[in-house]
Amino acid sequence: MSLVLTHAYYLSEDPKEQKIMKPYPPLGLLYVSGYLLSKNIKHEVFDSTFSTQKEQLTYLKEKQPEIVCIYTNLMTKINVIRLIRILRSKAYGTPKIILGGPDVTYNVANYLKAGADFLVIGEGEETTYELCCALLNGKDYHNLDGIAFQENGKVIQTNPRTKLKDLAILPLPNRAAININRYLETWKNNHGKSSMTISTQRGCPYTCKWCSTAVYGQSYRRRPVRLVIEEIKELKATYNPDMLWFVDDVFTVSHKWLKEFHSEILKENIHIPFECITRAERLNDDILQLLKESGCYRIWIGAESGSQAIIDAMDRRVDVQTVKEMIQKTNRIGIETGTFIMLGYPGETIADIKETITYLKEANPTHYTITIAYPIKGTGLYYEIKNKITHQPDWETSTDRDIDFERTYPRKFYDYAVRKVFNEVEYFRNLSHSRWKAYKFKIKSIAITALLKRYTK
Repeated sequence: MSLVLTHAYYLSEDPKEQKIMKPYPPLGLLYVSGYLLSKNIKHEVFDSTFSTQKEQLTYLKEKQPEIVCIYTNLMTKINVIRLIRILRSKAYGTPKIILGGPDVTYNVANYLKAGADFLVIGEGEETTYELCCALLNGKDYHNLDGIAFQENGKVIQTNPRTKLKDLAILPLPNRAAININRYLETWKNNHGKSSMTISTQRGCPYTCKWCSTAVYGQSYRRRPVRLVIEEIKELKATYNPDMLWFVDDVFTVSHKWLKEFHSEILKENIHIPFECITRAERLNDDILQLLKESGCYRIWIGAESGSQAIIDAMDRRVDVQTVKEMIQKTNRIGIETGTFIMLGYPGETIADIKETITYLKEANPTHYTITIAYPIKGTGLYYEIKNKITHQPDWETSTDRDIDFERTYPRKFYDYAVRKVFNEVEYFRNLSHSRWKAYKFKIKSIAITALLKRYTK
């Protein structure tokens, strides 16, 4: 086998996901596989999710591929570096190693220094195909767009690859290349229902400073509705999942597209629940009704903070009242809601955190997640705090999550702040049906408040 596509996420090494057990297949890698398949490029995909690096290496040693393409992101970076270092051994036939994914764009020199032969920067389908063809056929690759490599000790980065304008030319992800049933069974065994991912768009036209646009850019490109409907029908016929997760950044960004989608879902008599992410200002009463009739059972509506000052600092360009009211409306129409909260953003104060607690109580989303802000290289947030970094760990053995910077309070404060927000909100949510349970959350909140004061003196 001349070409193998793989990644370096191992579920067995992820204690958080082992508690959640909602794994999804590597959709981006399967899109590249689908494109190569459409061009008659023979290859295999080694899906590492339910495997180990030892098993992965055994497979690669046996196959001795000429090229190994590895998808890398923030979460898998450390494992990827460990993998490519091992593959440098002659025991693996010294394959050419190509890396792609969101983390390579702003870390070109670092990944090449770590042992990668080539980087695919931006959208991967066309570039991977052209680069692999050149390498397998001994042809020149210097004029290919969207790649980086080293030559005579110098880093060379070619012209950026033009983004795909017409997503209709993309083949479907090659889901047949891996064991999808393993994912479905894992979901079913842990949650009673199975779920699959599907993508309808690329890029995001919005400007949030903390969000990475390293692969698809600040753009908006949509697959034709008819192709999305055909993919849904194929997924139902082949895998029969109980639910779908639309991975798009802003599912309702185009009301015209959504209305056509709704029409085709009803016309084809497709019944499959789905969840999606969107922005509050891209929802209204009519759109909520369309979503419900189309099968939407849960909408994640981003806010990131309950403080308008922090939302403005993030360049979110949304009103927190609009977000709150849209979550409330979505709840009333019978669709579950979710929202995302980020603490520790530059300039955030205790007053801002209190506003976030109030926002969560009043909006009352069905689900919410809380993270502590971290600067992904290449984002507006990163460049904003670049000269205020207080902890910059070794690049090869850490991720951007480990970078710390000057915040309003010490880093430890925000660990407690996350617990403070959670316990205050859960106290409020439990008051109406279990006062004993509610008071337990309140007691924890009071205790955490005392700990927070240590860091604000």
